[in-house]
Amino acid sequence: MDWWKDAKFGMFMHWGLYSQTAGYWDGHIAKGNEHFMIHEKISLADYGKIANDFNPINFNAEKWVLTAKEAGMKYIVITSKHHDGFAMFDSPSSDYNIVKRTPYSKDPMKELVATCHKHNMKFGFYYSLGRDWEDPDVPTDWPTKGGRSNLVDYPDEDIKVFHKYFERKVKPQVEELLTQYGKIDIMWFDTPHDISVAESQELRDLILKLQPDCIINSRIGNELGDYKVTEQEIVKGLEKKPWEACITMGKNWGYIEYDTIYKSSELMTRQLLEIVSKGGNLLLNNGPTAKGEITDLAKERLAKIGIWMNKNSEGIYGSSPWKIQSELLSKAKKVDVVQIKDDKNTLKNTLKDTENDATSKEIIPEVQFTLKNNNIYAYVCSYHEKQVLIKSLSTENGLKIKSVIQLDHSQKTKWKQTKEGLEIEMPSYVENEIPISGFRIELY
Repeated sequence: MDWWKDAKFGMFMHWGLYSQTAGYWDGHIAKGNEHFMIHEKISLADYGKIANDFNPINFNAEKWVLTAKEAGMKYIVITSKHHDGFAMFDSPSSDYNIVKRTPYSKDPMKELVATCHKHNMKFGFYYSLGRDWEDPDVPTDWPTKGGRSNLVDYPDEDIKVFHKYFERKVKPQVEELLTQYGKIDIMWFDTPHDISVAESQELRDLILKLQPDCIINSRIGNELGDYKVTEQEIVKGLEKKPWEACITMGKNWGYIEYDTIYKSSELMTRQLLEIVSKGGNLLLNNGPTAKGEITDLAKERLAKIGIWMNKNSEGIYGSSPWKIQSELLSKAKKVDVVQIKDDKNTLKNTLKDTENDATSKEIIPEVQFTLKNNNIYAYVCSYHEKQVLIKSLSTENGLKIKSVIQLDHSQKTKWKQTKEGLEIEMPSYVENEIPISGFRIELY
């Protein structure tokens, strides 16, 4: 887990047949976004026809990996098989896959994993465990019995036997993912639903037999994972056990053409700092298009984060939480609440497993703290006054500061420590710059 704990920042990618329809079905906006197969009650035969048009001719693994790397990300996790059951890799055990069913007829995962290895980017496969709308033996019980099952093709929940699916599809495909591509660093499962303790343990044993260093997230089920996942949510306080927040850039996981209101780079950088200050990692999601391209909006936001990370990431990678996670700043300008609004053409959707972003969109002047090599790192966020007072770093708190160095400037930082706090002269920000300044604080 050491590399993972130090990495802090990864890219999540949801890519599949749903990327082809881009949020529409049969001439209208689809209910359920990338989950629309069950919400629109589409048969497997009709949904499978999407594959006839899926041809990501612009897929370029080098561009994907460098986009993530230049943003400061250290690992990539991508959907090998989402809830629709369609494999985005060459799966000998199931011909319902990108190689056998699409005009593309190649395995993009082969190129993507190889490129990650080339650029020293860690790599993980997402795999939908307890939902698979192609297989006849996958019952679900959320939010009610059969609530996330394919009831069009397989209406009788009572005759479904999860273990048959587990033996027929899950184990063979997990083995394929861990033997066809070289080193895999993470197995990222989703929706464990009805998996038993024995099955979770068997799956864990299989993974570690094939790849002893592979990390497994908590959604393998039954508390047998290596780290906890929070979805579209940041924990309230310090979390001592390893955890990761997976969060979308826009409103959706997969590519939705009309999802054009993305979080700002400032907001996403703030979320990264909040998560890291609480001991977690951020797995930031984007949904590539059916042509295999990361959207311009995502590239723009990530490039801006990358410029900031290049100057300020010293207190992020390899850091640990300080005794104080954050401090709200006084004498600050009013709170700016960023509205992630519905486009006028979108369909109102309150389904908890699709548009479920519960993260705060408030831009509040505050300081986020981390600790590394016995230095405190203070990130002053969204503060536009000439001088900041950080009360948590006062002499009254038993701290004696030796030096204060701004991470992204070579010139000397003007500062003074008093019993009220640490006063720092703040830089001015140029247009389009993320207004967050990181400071390394050395103690005696």
